[in-house]
Amino acid sequence: MVTSETRPSEVKIARVAGASLVGTTIEFFDFFIFGTASALIFNKIFFPSLNPYAGTLAAFATFGVAFAARPLGALIFGHFGDRVGRKAMLVTSLLLMGIGTLCVGLLPTYAQIGILAPLLLVVCRLVQGLALGGEWGGAVLMAVEHAPKQRRAFYGSWPQMGVPLGLVLATGIFWVVQQLSDDQLMSWGWRVPFLASGLMIAVGLYIRLKIEDSPAFKAVQQSGSQERFPALAVIRTAWRGVLIGAMATAAGNVPFYIATVYALKWGADNGLDRGTMLIAMCVAAIVQAVTIPLVAVYCDRLGRRPVILTGCVFTAVCAFPFFWLLEMGTLGAALAAMLLALPLCSALVYSPLAAFLPELFPTQLRYSGSGMGYTLGALLFSAPAPFIAAALVNSFDATWPLSVFIIVAAAISFTGVALARESRGDDIDWIADTSIEPVPEGSTTGTNEMNLRGAQA
Repeated sequence: MVTSETRPSEVKIARVAGASLVGTTIEFFDFFIFGTASALIFNKIFFPSLNPYAGTLAAFATFGVAFAARPLGALIFGHFGDRVGRKAMLVTSLLLMGIGTLCVGLLPTYAQIGILAPLLLVVCRLVQGLALGGEWGGAVLMAVEHAPKQRRAFYGSWPQMGVPLGLVLATGIFWVVQQLSDDQLMSWGWRVPFLASGLMIAVGLYIRLKIEDSPAFKAVQQSGSQERFPALAVIRTAWRGVLIGAMATAAGNVPFYIATVYALKWGADNGLDRGTMLIAMCVAAIVQAVTIPLVAVYCDRLGRRPVILTGCVFTAVCAFPFFWLLEMGTLGAALAAMLLALPLCSALVYSPLAAFLPELFPTQLRYSGSGMGYTLGALLFSAPAPFIAAALVNSFDATWPLSVFIIVAAAISFTGVALARESRGDDIDWIADTSIEPVPEGSTTGTNEMNLRGAQA
């Protein structure tokens, strides 16, 4: 058991959380430059033989391929993260993401090698998905498992800030290359963001190699409590936590990816130039990087469930105003829409997940369990969001179906979190006896620690 005396100092915790932040920022930068390119570039250079609508759907489908690979990445990295350690998997995931991103920047286009070009693009995206599937769980665990009980949500929010910061970097660099002529942009300019990630990966690897594994995982190693097959143990004993975790992501994932991926395409088709949308998104993401830790402070004071449930309600209320603002067609209105979507709605739901998901699982299953829940949610709610949004607008020629889509997502998260238990006061170092089968629903005997402290309400 890790005691308060063996906990690292506040300075060391900040260093660990900072390393997680740097790594997630770099990985999400790599991830988001692909999404931005999918909305603005890839339909023209990798799918030129398709009509504009079909090309857009094909580009968004390629973007979504990574989400299909993320659960597999969570299984692989979770397995070794729960057996070997969190640090080794964080270094591996960052290196793998860098390889996938650099390869995208070096790909020949459809005009050069034909159908092989989009096929190779899909392969690179699959590599990115595998890497990101292992990144989130390890990054938040390093922060949460090092942190004192009363500040777990706060330090867990540091790697969560990597999402908006990665988006800022991706949006900013695409805004810069947008200043090139169309010919320059389509011929070589789009490659610059992908190739520039190489330097960032090197910096991230250097920082991550300097940190140590978490005290909670070291305690598991010392007690010999590692599971031989953690993912199977999660499915057998903690599957409710995976489902609740996946449901909890819906309210943040759907509006986030509609706002950051599909809205770029929608704006370009409806009088908002690409530069306007990129500026609005960049400003909103900067503000979100501030609101995420602020929300986390209240998670530590009030609990995870009240904050997430409030965020779900707020997201549903803002679903229609978001598109009403975008339809005004001005920079100010676009900025207001993005401020609603990212630093308010998304932050209220997304920030608490760094503490909420890991606290659903015991230490020896935590990397696998939280990663499986998070990436299952990404597969179900993030991947299809831009694709479904494009199809809905094409079918109804209106944005109100997208607002309904967001409201449904908020309702799914509200339901999942309402079924969970509040875990703010729990000990993060607990180890469950997974050799005992879960108690059937309604049984009053044989309850083990997993049942008492796991994902059941």
